[in-house]
Amino acid sequence: MSISRPIRKVVFPAAGLGTRILPATAVLPKELLPIVDKPIIQYGVEEAVASGLSQIVLVNSPGKRILEDHFGPHAALDALLARRGKSALLGGLRELTAGIELSTAFQDEPLGLGHAVLVSRGRVGDEPFAVVLSDDVIDADPPALAQMLAVFARVDGPVLLVERVPREAVGRYGVIAGDALGDGVHSVIDLVEKPAPEDAPSDLAIIGRYLLTPDIYPALAQTARGLGGEIQLTDGLRRLLAQRPIFAVELDGVRHDAGNKPGYLRAILHFAGKHPELRRELPGPTGGVVPEAR
Repeated sequence: MSISRPIRKVVFPAAGLGTRILPATAVLPKELLPIVDKPIIQYGVEEAVASGLSQIVLVNSPGKRILEDHFGPHAALDALLARRGKSALLGGLRELTAGIELSTAFQDEPLGLGHAVLVSRGRVGDEPFAVVLSDDVIDADPPALAQMLAVFARVDGPVLLVERVPREAVGRYGVIAGDALGDGVHSVIDLVEKPAPEDAPSDLAIIGRYLLTPDIYPALAQTARGLGGEIQLTDGLRRLLAQRPIFAVELDGVRHDAGNKPGYLRAILHFAGKHPELRRELPGPTGGVVPEAR
């Protein structure tokens, strides 16, 4: 199946409960927890825009409308900051929201990432699209999505972002088996969701970025509930792999899983270490950043 349309839309699954970082997420969605001075999800949206993708599809739950509010107008706050001569404090957010087109699809209950992608179908339609898991906050130049789009243009098919992880950590990820094609690109042979270390086909873990083709939707619609009683995106991709080639590219950059407490702390330290006003406040002679364990 050849692709004739460019990717324009980015799906952000955001209906989860944030259980890995409770109690902070008992009321506030994890996507709005701050990393320095921006919420987690804003890093992902900025990455999408920097990669040339501005149509944002938020897969939300009915009780988390505050997520949409973050990217909406802030008339009262704008007016207050203007009176105090501090309008620049919202400048970056204003520029971002002015440059995106936001729509929402609702996932009434958390039935897994595959289900979250499936409910976006009405907003995406019959065209290729990206998926960003905002928990995975990535610092990369060029941005991770831009790296993937370059591969997508070459292979004319779905592209997954992967990263080598310690063998003992593979049980937290979908993992691929693949043939190396060079330059960090792999042709996917198989995918396994959260395998035991001894059963994992490799140490190449799928992380939170996907470029998908619209035929993933019927594949997911036919995918039964799997691990945890949820519809797993990895299982849907495995079904799709029987119909068409799928590719993966290794990330060139730094990723932090901000959806758990250690990863969230590492993300804060990483971006604080790059912040001109905060770097000198960190421990160490030039500011210390705690690297994520590899």
